[in-house]
Amino acid sequence: MSASADSVSQSAAPVERTEQRRVILASSLGTVFEWYDFFLYATLAPFFAALFFPPGNETAALLSAFATYAAGFLVRPFGALVFGRLGDIVGRKYTFLITIVVMGVATAAVGFLPTYEAIGIAAPIILVTLRLLQGLALGGEYGGAATYVAEHAPDHRRGYATSWIQLTATIGFFLSLLIIGGCRLLLDKESFAEWGWRIPFLVSIALLVVSVYIRLKLNESPLFQKMKAEGRGSKSPLTDSFLRYPNNKYVLLSLLGGTAGQGVVWYTGQFYVLFFLTITLKLDYLVTYILLSVSLLIAAPFFIVFGALSDRIGRLKIILGGCLLAALTYIPIFQALTHTVNPALAEYIERTPISVSASDCSFHIFVLPGTRFSDCDKAKDFLTKSGLSFESRPAEGQATVVTRIGDVVLEGWDEAAYKSVLAESGYPTTADPERVNYPVTLLLMTILVLYATMVYGPIAAWLVELFPTQIRYTSMSLPYHIGNGWFGGMLPLLATAMVAASGNIYFGLWYPIGVALMTVVVGVLFLRDSDHRSLN
Repeated sequence: MSASADSVSQSAAPVERTEQRRVILASSLGTVFEWYDFFLYATLAPFFAALFFPPGNETAALLSAFATYAAGFLVRPFGALVFGRLGDIVGRKYTFLITIVVMGVATAAVGFLPTYEAIGIAAPIILVTLRLLQGLALGGEYGGAATYVAEHAPDHRRGYATSWIQLTATIGFFLSLLIIGGCRLLLDKESFAEWGWRIPFLVSIALLVVSVYIRLKLNESPLFQKMKAEGRGSKSPLTDSFLRYPNNKYVLLSLLGGTAGQGVVWYTGQFYVLFFLTITLKLDYLVTYILLSVSLLIAAPFFIVFGALSDRIGRLKIILGGCLLAALTYIPIFQALTHTVNPALAEYIERTPISVSASDCSFHIFVLPGTRFSDCDKAKDFLTKSGLSFESRPAEGQATVVTRIGDVVLEGWDEAAYKSVLAESGYPTTADPERVNYPVTLLLMTILVLYATMVYGPIAAWLVELFPTQIRYTSMSLPYHIGNGWFGGMLPLLATAMVAASGNIYFGLWYPIGVALMTVVVGVLFLRDSDHRSLN
């Protein structure tokens, strides 16, 4: 009898491992496609800012595009509440089947959306609506996928198993870069601007079909099935998660001491650096996509490495270590990127002091029809989109704005005069490909992504271990999506706004630095590791 039992146990083990691999693969592939859909907008935001928003001020239009981009992140916690509750009551599998359909349809619709020139103000309104649907869907996706995989994984390999879900965001981002880069390589500039930008959005239709097929093949989580069979499910996951102690305490602490810092580190290393290179340093879009894609490929395996390492040494210390390293090195790394990517711009900034003196300066995060731009606004917009730092000073005399570029004084706003002065003073309009130090640039970008792998690889396992099965989907989803959707997702908008307001191209970095340091302090003082905790 004993020998028979041992034989059954030994034969069941490979079957169980095969099932775990199937669960990881199926969940990860579906989540890759959903991240691809979500990140398309972020990647293309600098390009189609002028297509869907009123003309008049390029920096303001870009900020409006980033605001719409951020809207998808802002709504993610609400998606976490809606779909988290559904997942804790109905089940994990069917909930993230719904989320992927919503995401795919909303993304494909962007590919058919007419521009502002064609339908006016309806274009940005529809775009924002579709972006909100994307955010709601993603708010329900991640918690479901991470919970589903974690509840299939053995306690001693949970960090490794869930790290594959963490890898999906970077793969989805890489896939978006690959398809966009391919379109820009195969199409001329005019064709891409006219209709080629729609192709990556339309590709999501095929990805949606594949994703739905994969999700339909999955079975429900065994822990959820066991909980339902025993009648231990929560009838009110929202109340149990956020209004009952100690769950509500861990929701708050996991946000401030974990996901907030993780969110800003992830988005700085994979998004803000993209915008910094293309907008501020004037590096060619295609070259930037290639560099970022290669850095993602080099660093991506470390999501798995740090996830597996967390099974050995603990999860929280790796997360907090990544936040601390990022906070201490962001400014030196981005300053180094300026010198390696566009040394001519770095040299120009060092030898050419610039100041703007005026009193009628407004700050427009959102650009709307009828928005008025003063001469000061136009001057600062011009300098900001040129990647130049400047000092803001009080008004001088009767001129609407007085701008000093080196020894030259410009009164009032005349774009042609500004361009002429920059050209005569040696301003580089683009990064010179022959002067770009590609190996060092790639190294610096890879370091930024490695910080993201440190904070992101172990985070799913750490979150699922904080909460019981009855409310796990709901409880882990909200802090994750506030940390990533609000703290992280707002980074491009807030950092760009901080740069435009301050006149310092590095000033926006103080936002992720401050949030990362807050996470380190809260994590060290109030949280402990929860690795190897049984989920039963």
